Amino acid sequence: MRELNSNDALRGVLGGGVLACGGGGWKHHGQLMGSLATSISSPLLAQVEEVPEDSWVATVTAIGAPAAADWEIRPVDYIDALQALIAEAGVPIAAVMTAQNGYSTTHNGWIQSAVLGIPVLDAAGDVRAHPTGKLGALGLGQRPGYVSIQAVSGGNRAKHGHFKSVLRGNLNTVDDVLRDISVRTGGFIASARNPVELSWVKEHAALGSISLALDLGKVMQAWNAGQTGAGKAVARVVADFLGGEILDAGPLSHAEPLHTTGGWDHGVFRIGKHTVPYLNEYMAVNKGHTRVASYPDTIVVLEADTGEAKAVKDAHPGDEVILIAAPAGNRLPVSSSAIDRVGLVEVEQILDIKLVKYLDPSLIGGTSRYYSKVGA
Repeated sequence: MRELNSNDALRGVLGGGVLACGGGGWKHHGQLMGSLATSISSPLLAQVEEVPEDSWVATVTAIGAPAAADWEIRPVDYIDALQALIAEAGVPIAAVMTAQNGYSTTHNGWIQSAVLGIPVLDAAGDVRAHPTGKLGALGLGQRPGYVSIQAVSGGNRAKHGHFKSVLRGNLNTVDDVLRDISVRTGGFIASARNPVELSWVKEHAALGSISLALDLGKVMQAWNAGQTGAGKAVARVVADFLGGEILDAGPLSHAEPLHTTGGWDHGVFRIGKHTVPYLNEYMAVNKGHTRVASYPDTIVVLEADTGEAKAVKDAHPGDEVILIAAPAGNRLPVSSSAIDRVGLVEVEQILDIKLVKYLDPSLIGGTSRYYSKVGA
């Protein structure tokens, strides 16, 4: 197992921010959670082969819309949610994993590992960030007889009070209920959910996803990401690392304005000759009437000056940016839930765009893995 340190925390924000694809939490929250976890102790990152075969794994994450104005999650909320799930589940949860990479979600599980000693798996429900719980649920929504258990904690204490709850039921229904709760409590809540056998994780998760984010962050550091004038060089490195390409560059504008409703941030950006519809995260790239990239492809918008990832909530008309896309399944591991048609249809209905139509039929969830090439 690998002990995670403060350098890893910095790299997790940089690399996770790219894989956030516009969502995936918040930069400042990722910095807080990573630095706090690695200052308390040394969180443990484990490969799936390094935990007992009879282990059960829980997914830890947050639910809501990153642009919500009144959200509040405290570090203790992540711990409370996991402890509530462990008490309810009645199975030996021996590891946790994140639902996705992101500015802060790459660090999901780190504070729980530091405080409770439970390892974080080098795996994710999705190598990139996504808008719905279904897209990071390892295909459990389609597993016959599976009963989802989800615990949540959080809420804006001043305006709505603290909220804590445990729900059991059909995974898709519980996801919808918790999305509504996130709205009613200020915009975001911490979650621990869906305990499942390690064998299922091995077959359905995007394995190696945390190492990928950390390695990408290390490469970005080496090319001075975040510093003035580094943007073009960082963009080339990011595109090469992900196996993608730079599609366009120039000032960002709104083809359709940002709306935050029902726990979603949605709208359409325009960058050069391309448009980018988003639902919390960037979900597609179009050039005129031609689809250029489509979820689960990784779609990235970088600040042209610094090379840091641009979140939906931080994007403003006139911002100079660089647009990158990398195909799923090339160098990036694909999970079963990232190609779950039920989850994709839900996004289609909310955003009013086609996704299933553009899904690469050769993609098979859980069959690929990222192996670290950069090292600690």
